[in-house]
Amino acid sequence: MSTDLLLERPSPFSSLQPQPADALLALIAMYAADTRPDKIDLGIGVYRDEAGNTPVPPSVKAAERLLLESQDSKSYLGTEGDMRLLDLLAQLVFGPAATPGHHLAAVQTPGGTGALRLGAALLARANPSAQIWLGTPGWPNHALIFGNTGMPVRTWRYYDPQSMRADFEGTLEALNQAQPGDAVLLQACCHNPTGTSLTLRQWDELASFLAERRLIPFVDLAYQGLGDGLEKDAEGLRSILAESPSALVAYSCSKNFGLYRERVGVLWVLHNDAHELDLARGNMVSLARATWSMPPDHGAATVRIILETEALKAQWVQDLEEMRARLSWVRSELATAHPEFAPLGDQRGMFSTLPISPATVRELREKHGIFMPESGRINLAGLNRHSIDRFAAIMLPYIRSAGSSFQNIKGTQ
Repeated sequence: MSTDLLLERPSPFSSLQPQPADALLALIAMYAADTRPDKIDLGIGVYRDEAGNTPVPPSVKAAERLLLESQDSKSYLGTEGDMRLLDLLAQLVFGPAATPGHHLAAVQTPGGTGALRLGAALLARANPSAQIWLGTPGWPNHALIFGNTGMPVRTWRYYDPQSMRADFEGTLEALNQAQPGDAVLLQACCHNPTGTSLTLRQWDELASFLAERRLIPFVDLAYQGLGDGLEKDAEGLRSILAESPSALVAYSCSKNFGLYRERVGVLWVLHNDAHELDLARGNMVSLARATWSMPPDHGAATVRIILETEALKAQWVQDLEEMRARLSWVRSELATAHPEFAPLGDQRGMFSTLPISPATVRELREKHGIFMPESGRINLAGLNRHSIDRFAAIMLPYIRSAGSSFQNIKGTQ
């Protein structure tokens, strides 16, 4: 075929629009290229120990050794995944009382992102006119995931950057605009990117509000155990489920098991009508089959072995507590460094969002070698005993000049 004929053919990609580069990946490259020995990386959202490493927990290493010795096949699991794993994780998330009043359907997914994507597709298929409501600031991928299913995305202000607290009153006021059948995305604990959470009283009030308005909670539980512990980090979720006839829950094992690259997640759908839940289950499986067909197994089998082996589960709880304690220690050190940082001590998890501008973020990077996204979101796990005091001293004048008004204000944790 001649070159002229090839040129006459329309390109299948000519109508595509350029997409923005991933800002976090660019930040990683800038940090790697910086030669200053005292540089500080507060960017990528993974747990780090005192030495700056993202370790494989001892319980995970031990379970992987058992898996290596005992696994005799790499055949497919089936689209729904490892059923024993799903049962064990349900006990961890929903508690010994499970889900009174609800029937439960579950599908194993490639990470928490896969769970969110599957849930978004299910909601879009079930009710094409439904909207999804997202609190801001939020994890940027939430809007991308739901937007790519065609669901209209609405937002409300979840966080007040000046007080560094959750704006609960503003949340209820904004969600008054939601229509029955709309879904509301909630982060159960260790909010990304702000670290703020609702009090249990507020969770109870929100649960009643959502039920009365006939809104569908979609709860993202990505950090269970890294805030106040396994049980307390699930209290808000359980409060929501006690009131709502229907809900979705996306779960990730990336953070609390340190299995970032293994992609272990679950989507649960809870509903009070068994027949309708069967319809939801069938559609979940159909959507998963058409998206990734079968879920990955290595990380999932590792988690299953940990949760069904008494000694390994005890070791994992200890591993998780050590991670949680380190994050709490970093927050406590910053909170006591100066009253301006006090709200950080009332937050939980790896993240906080500072009341600073993108221009300030760039100045911090260029002048001081402190790397963070332009949103001002920091990963506190990037700090250690050698860098906390320096970071606090450098940040203090910037926080003051931002006009923050949160001295001596207690957060909402």
